[in-house]
Amino acid sequence: MALLSSILGFSAVGLAARIGQLGIQKRNLFENIGGHAFSMAAFGYIGYWAHKWDIRAAELVAEKRAAIAESRQLRAEALQA
Repeated sequence: MALLSSILGFSAVGLAARIGQLGIQKRNLFENIGGHAFSMAAFGYIGYWAHKWDIRAAELVAEKRAAIAESRQLRAEALQA
């Protein structure tokens, strides 16, 4: 569900950016619907990438924490011996 919410959230930001862009230019918001779809698809892909990056970053942090804990345990055992 988090993947879907990331994609939809970023797509909504893409749509808002496109509407904001057309609003600044004082152009018709419904002039080119394909531009809206492209903007939403591009931002949706960024949301997909951000979700995957978040998962990978969490895995890397967990691996690093495990390595640090193991190092601390070995160091504590060496001090006790």
